[in-house]
Amino acid sequence: MEQYFSATQKMEQEVMFPSLLRGVFPQQDGAAPAAESRTDLYERYQLLKAIKPMVEKGLASVGDQSPSDADTDGDASSEGSEAEDAQLEERLSHHLNGLQEVLTHLTRDTNALTRRYSQILEQINLSEGQPSW
Repeated sequence: MEQYFSATQKMEQEVMFPSLLRGVFPQQDGAAPAAESRTDLYERYQLLKAIKPMVEKGLASVGDQSPSDADTDGDASSEGSEAEDAQLEERLSHHLNGLQEVLTHLTRDTNALTRRYSQILEQINLSEGQPSW
């Protein structure tokens, strides 16, 4: 989670002119852009910026939730309760694994976008340094 927030913070600090990302498509380690990928890096930047507050808000709302009345039902048998606990533990594990996968993917995309933006700026700086006679 910290890696995701660190990557998005770095992206927000470095990408000063997001419009430079328009028409630039993601590349996989020097390969040509994927034919099925029709979203440019500007659209991805906008998506990544929109997702960050949702992740932050989601984490804050998890801490605000109180146990429901169903959890305090005293008539449940211990066998049923143990089975429910095992199910809850399995479901929680499944969802946490999914969240970890999503955050890893978002972190990777964010880092790739930031790297590509830095490359674009380097190209611009190199072309400005060349004499135009």
